[in-house]
Amino acid sequence: MPNIASILKAEISRVARKEVRAEIETLKKASVAHRASIAELRRQVSALEKELRKVAKGSARQAPASAASAAGDDADAGGPKRRFSANRLAAHRAKLGLSAAIYGQLVGVSGQTIYHWEQGKARPRAAQLERLATVRELGAREIAERLEAQ
Repeated sequence: MPNIASILKAEISRVARKEVRAEIETLKKASVAHRASIAELRRQVSALEKELRKVAKGSARQAPASAASAAGDDADAGGPKRRFSANRLAAHRAKLGLSAAIYGQLVGVSGQTIYHWEQGKARPRAAQLERLATVRELGAREIAERLEAQ
């Protein structure tokens, strides 16, 4: 006949393993839930940081513009709001028969910048729009004179 102590010991360890397994299962489920909530919170923090950077970048762009108007820059404040059209820029340059590099000299930018504007890859800033408007108002003779002077 087997020893009662060894049978009792085996039964106790079996029941203990069963209890531990049940406890571990609940802990595993809680751990998975916590990990999922942590991952969701990290995604939210990342999205909020991205939005904050975008807002900060926008306010940084607006700050110099508002500082210029606060400094009494009447030409920009009272002037008309300029619009930009890539097709019109390309058509004007073609009408004049100028290369992008030469047209860029008139505006005060590089030829590559003119190409990017015409292709819609970039847009001119407000000061550049004013210079573009000035060049558009010039005639062919005036443009030739300006190019000779440079």
